[in-house]
Amino acid sequence: MRKSTVAVVGRPNVGKSTIFNRLVGERISIVEDTPGVTRDRIYAEAEWLNTNFNIIDTGGIELGDEPLLVQMRAQAEVAINEADVIIFMVNGREGITGADEEVAKLLYKSNKPVVLAVNKVDNPDMRDQIYEFYSLGFGEPFPISGTHGLGLGDMLDEVLLHFPERAMPDEDDDTIRFSLIGRPNVGKSSLVNTILGEERVIVSDIEGTTRDAIDTSFSKDDRDYVIIDTAGMRKRGKVYETLEKYSVMRALKAIERSDVVLVVLDAETGIIEQDKKIAGYAHDAGRAIVIVVNKWDAIDRDEKTMKEFEDKVRQQFQFLDYAPIVYLSAKTKKRIHTLVPNILQASENHTKRVQSSILNEVIMDALAMKPVPSLKGKKLRIFYATQVAVAPPTFVVFVNDPDLLHFSYERFLENRIRDAFGFEGTPIKIYARQRK
Repeated sequence: MRKSTVAVVGRPNVGKSTIFNRLVGERISIVEDTPGVTRDRIYAEAEWLNTNFNIIDTGGIELGDEPLLVQMRAQAEVAINEADVIIFMVNGREGITGADEEVAKLLYKSNKPVVLAVNKVDNPDMRDQIYEFYSLGFGEPFPISGTHGLGLGDMLDEVLLHFPERAMPDEDDDTIRFSLIGRPNVGKSSLVNTILGEERVIVSDIEGTTRDAIDTSFSKDDRDYVIIDTAGMRKRGKVYETLEKYSVMRALKAIERSDVVLVVLDAETGIIEQDKKIAGYAHDAGRAIVIVVNKWDAIDRDEKTMKEFEDKVRQQFQFLDYAPIVYLSAKTKKRIHTLVPNILQASENHTKRVQSSILNEVIMDALAMKPVPSLKGKKLRIFYATQVAVAPPTFVVFVNDPDLLHFSYERFLENRIRDAFGFEGTPIKIYARQRK
């Protein structure tokens, strides 16, 4: 179920960043809200009344044609497009300014729910000053103080009222939902079109849970699939195309709703650091993964090329050693037939369960093959193991002391489990618990 997204917008110096810090909590520092997403504190997660949601902090919206001002306005506009609910922040000490009115005009056009927050109302005597903000046309203004944390509860109560309902998929629904993620210009859209054009068995168009997004379903070999397509930028131009932080947010939303994630690489340009960051989001989310090397037709190849490229992928994506690699061309449709079978296999392995008796036979064989080393004079004893969850497959190993299970031996056990049961295309998790 996708989290709702809240954008905090307003002109500069109304206290947006202070409120942002309050909402995300002390545990999230300025530079690491969500690792690898941005370095300028744009995106984080927050929680209110047991409801988790994403929150976007934007640069202040200012008028003018200077490049920096254009960039700030562009960031705010994209954030507004991404959001389900908008917190419009104004300064209670300064009253309504011309810039506030310009921001209001921008928000009118968005047709999004807007909660008006009047910041810097630090004492009750100032509350009479907020009534002028009714004239902005967004209903009741909420007096708050970012410095002292006052009034935030009432504001968040109102925000939650505007969250769209998120329907959970039926537990019996065996439709495989997959999304494509990757940096710009690796051919994701072309690959979507090729998949649908190749199958030619489109069932229906399903209204997406993000604006400007359509999830498209198709069938192949009596199995139903849904391609989760992410919302496209409404405007074109260099300013919008370079806002990669919002592309990341879009990818995160798609990952949340996917069973399988296709990490799309560009064979022409090779692997760059951004590819690894994007792939890391899907891995951390515990989704099944297939690595897709697109534009395979555009490079000079011989009998060694595929092996050499695979070696590079395995070296750069060591954390995805379980993910199959598919080489294809969305443009020429070469090898496109190899993609869906890999998606199916990854999905089935993602939800695979193994019998405890067979699992424990594998664990005992592993212990016989490689006895547990001593750690600080103590020796780990493994009593038994069991699978406790799927998507991803999750195992609990009951031991005498969880601290004695070294990472290297945990990795050894994971490899033995993979050798015995497959699990290609899916991460697996192993937890040590002390036997009571």
